[in-house]
Amino acid sequence: MPIFDQAMLGMQFKHPEILWALFLLVIPILIHLFQLRRFTKTPFTNVAMLQKVVSESRKSNTLKKWLLLFTRLLLLAAIIIAFAQPFTSANTALQEKETVVYLDDSFSMQAKNNGISLLEKAVQDLIKNIDGESVFSLFTNEKTFSNVRVSDIQNSLLALPYSYKQLNLNEISLKAKSMFSQNKGTVKNLIVVSDFQERISSGNTDIDTTLSTYFVPMQSQENQNISIDSVHVDENVNDQATLHVFLSGGNEDEALPISLYNNTELIAKTAAKFKSDGDAEVEFTIPANKALNGRLSIIDNALGYDNRFYFNINSKEKINVLAISESDGDYVNRLFRGDEFDFQKYRLNQLDYSNLDNQNVVILDNLKAIPSSLQNTLRSFKNEGGTLIVVPATNSDISSYNSLLSSLSSTQFSEKVVVDQQLTTISFDHPLYRNVFEKEVTNFQYPSVKEHFGIQTSLPMALSMDGGDAFLVGDDGLYVFTVPLELENSNFINSPLIVPTFYNMAQSSLRVSKTYQTLGNINTVDVSAEIGTENILKVSKEGYEFIPLQQIFRNRVRLTFDQNPAEDGIYSIVQNNKTLQNISFNYPRSESQLKYLDLATLENINTMDSIPALFEYLEAESNITAYWKWFVILALLLALIEVFIQKFVT
Repeated sequence: MPIFDQAMLGMQFKHPEILWALFLLVIPILIHLFQLRRFTKTPFTNVAMLQKVVSESRKSNTLKKWLLLFTRLLLLAAIIIAFAQPFTSANTALQEKETVVYLDDSFSMQAKNNGISLLEKAVQDLIKNIDGESVFSLFTNEKTFSNVRVSDIQNSLLALPYSYKQLNLNEISLKAKSMFSQNKGTVKNLIVVSDFQERISSGNTDIDTTLSTYFVPMQSQENQNISIDSVHVDENVNDQATLHVFLSGGNEDEALPISLYNNTELIAKTAAKFKSDGDAEVEFTIPANKALNGRLSIIDNALGYDNRFYFNINSKEKINVLAISESDGDYVNRLFRGDEFDFQKYRLNQLDYSNLDNQNVVILDNLKAIPSSLQNTLRSFKNEGGTLIVVPATNSDISSYNSLLSSLSSTQFSEKVVVDQQLTTISFDHPLYRNVFEKEVTNFQYPSVKEHFGIQTSLPMALSMDGGDAFLVGDDGLYVFTVPLELENSNFINSPLIVPTFYNMAQSSLRVSKTYQTLGNINTVDVSAEIGTENILKVSKEGYEFIPLQQIFRNRVRLTFDQNPAEDGIYSIVQNNKTLQNISFNYPRSESQLKYLDLATLENINTMDSIPALFEYLEAESNITAYWKWFVILALLLALIEVFIQKFVT
C-alpha cells in the first residue's frame, strides 16, 4: 500500500485520509450544546431549601456531562488517529533506497590489522551487515556485481583476488553513477571501502553531489613496507655480468636477506642494507650470454605482492643490418661491428635484392639515385616491418628520393641549402634519445654542416640545426637525414652523438624482450618465427595460457601485451609446443609506498569509522517509529476513565 506524507505537529500518517473522520467530533459537540429536552417548572409553597439542592444537582450534572463529552471526544479522536497510523521518521526514510558499494581490492589492501588483511576484514563486515534481503550493486577495480543479494555473491567476495589496478575517485564516481537507476526520486547511497592511498586522488576528486557518499577507511597497523622495485643488468668482461637490484622502504642500516633463484634453484643469497632515505642496492654476479629465468625474493610482513620480482635473460638475437652504400668511408662498418649485429655492406651494383628479405635494417648511404626496382623492393621491405634509414648524397637525384619517400610517408626533399650551420638541438623526448641522457645537455660539441636539403615532412624531428632546419627526422621504421654525412660536408660521424643515434634506430627494428615487463603497460616484443595464417603463437605458464595480439611479418611476429597477462611471473612464448623464448612480467610498484589520503580535504562526503558503524547509521536513517499502538492504549485508557466518571462522578 502506498505511503503518503502528511505533516501534523512533526508527525506523519500512513493513511492521512482517515483523519477526515475527525470532523465527526462536531456531532457530539452540537448535541451537547443544543439539548432538545426542556425542563418543566413546578411551583411549590416553600421551596427555598429544595431550590438550593436542585441548583447544586444541576451544577454536578453539568460538570459530569462536560467530562464525559471531552473523554468521549478524546476517545473517538484516539481511535481515528490510531486507524490513520501515525509515525515519525527522517526526511529520507520513506524514499526508496539504492546502494552501490565500491570495494577496493588493490594490493595495498593486503596490509594486515590484527592478523587479518584489510580486504578480508572488509568482506567479512559487508557480509555480516548487509541485509540478506536487500538488493544492491558492488564493484571492485576489475569486477562488477549488479542488482544482487549478499547471498548471491558471498562466495565470490570471500575468494576475491587482489588486483594491481586502482580506480581513482573520479572513476569510482562515474562507475557508480552508471550503476544507479535514472529515477530521481530515490536516495542513492555510494559506499566507498578502501585504505585510501594517495594515488586514489589522482585526477579530478570531485564527488557527484547527487549521490550520498560514505567513505569507510580501512586502516592498517603497518606503516612501512619493503619492496623490490627494479633490476638492471650490466655486462662485464670475462663472461660475467652484474645484476643490480634496487629496493625501497627499509630502515637505515637494516640488513634484509634477499635470495636469487634460477627457476626453482637457489643460486645466490645476500643481505640488503638500507640508507637513510630507505633505499638499498644489491649486486649479484651472474653468467653473461647465458639464459636465466630469475626470481628475487624477500620476506616482509607488510604487503606481499612486491616481495618477489621476476626477470629473465634470453639468448641474444642478432639484428640483421644491410647497408647499400656508395661511400668510401667506413663509419657504418664501425657502428655495427658488435656482436649484437649481423652486418653486411654492398655497393648498389653488387646488391642482390633477395638479401633484403632477411634484414631488419636497410641503410641507404650516399646513393646518387634510387632505382625504381630498388624502390619497389624497399616499399615491400618497409611494409613488412623493416626499418629504413636514408642518408642522401651531396649530388643526390632528389626526384628518385622523393618517389620513394612520398610512397612511405608524407615526406619530400626540396632544394639544396648551401650555408654553414651547426647541429644545435636534440629532441630529448624523441624515442631515439628518451633514455640516452641523464639530463638535457646544452654544452655538447656541435657538429658542423656545409650543405643540406630542405624537407617537408610529417615525421617528428629528432635533430635540428641552429636555423631551425631539420637534420634528422623519423620514427616507426623510417629515418631520414637531410645532411650528407661525408666528412667533406659534416663532421657528424666523428661526434659522440652518432653512436646512440644509429644504435637506437637499429634497435627499434627488432623489439627485443626487455629484462622484465610491467603489467598494465602496453608492451611489444618481436619474436623470430615464421608462421602461417592459422598457426599462432601462445604465451603460457603453469596453469595459465593466453593468445596475445600478434602482427605477422616476413621473418618475425610482433606480439603486443595489453590486458593480458593478469598475473606476474615468467611466461613462455610457444609455437607448436616449442618454446621460442621467455618473457617476465611484474606488478607495478605504485602501491608499495604506504602514503594515505587526508579525507578531511575532500568535500561532499561522509566519513564513517567502520562498516558496522556505517550500516547502523543507515539503519537509523531508515527507521520509522509507529505510534498507532500508543493511541489504541490511550483509547482504552479513556474508556476506563469514562466508566470511572459514570460511576463515581455524581
